[in-house]
Amino acid sequence: MQAVTLTDQGQVRAYNEDSTNAVKNSLGEYLVVVADGMGGHKAGDVASALAVESLQLSWKEEEAGFRPGRAEAWLLHTIQQANETILSLSKEKPQYAGMGTTIVAAVCTNEFITIAHVGDSRAYLIGHDGLSQKTSDHSLVNELVKNGQLSEEEAEDHPRKNVLLRALGTDMNVKVDVHTFEWDEQDVALFCSDGLTNKVSDTELQDVLNSNQLLKEKVAELIRLANEAGGEDNITAAIVENSPSSGSEV
Repeated sequence: MQAVTLTDQGQVRAYNEDSTNAVKNSLGEYLVVVADGMGGHKAGDVASALAVESLQLSWKEEEAGFRPGRAEAWLLHTIQQANETILSLSKEKPQYAGMGTTIVAAVCTNEFITIAHVGDSRAYLIGHDGLSQKTSDHSLVNELVKNGQLSEEEAEDHPRKNVLLRALGTDMNVKVDVHTFEWDEQDVALFCSDGLTNKVSDTELQDVLNSNQLLKEKVAELIRLANEAGGEDNITAAIVENSPSSGSEV
């Protein structure tokens, strides 16, 4: 497998509250994490960094390989740990009160990919059948769409589009969605914050991911497209390719 991550401040924000990383273990399996923080200056960025760091530290302690059931249990446990860490710090330090973060994280092996998420950061898979979104946003607007109270078109520019129904660091118990998918050689996974998906269409995502560029060029192109479309938010993308190569582009 190969993986690359990139985060960008965007064109408007004064600082970057997104965090990301991709870490490979000795068996060639990857942990990939994207987190989009909230809570204002020196709070949202702290929350997202804590989420990524917490999972990364736990990953480095793992020595055994993963099967789907174990990957799902591991992600649920470590994301809950990250939630408790963020919540504890927000209670200890007044300047961090109210901070939180989205998270989308995955354990990637050559046979399967297990994806867990909280909030509106997303995961996509692209293979023979094209681009497929594998997460469902935990947002007010998405819930209204699912209930038939808003159309997809109305949701695009809804004034409460950024209202989240779930986030890390806001409650002691957090509900995490986790699913496992098989994937084939040459399939590609994309993990991203809403700073990308609010600005770049599914068609554009698919075109870039299907291109012959290197992974680092693909992720840079996605960031460029979001910035070109306005870049009002921080933008983060992580791409993993299920290639036979043992090399990494991180």
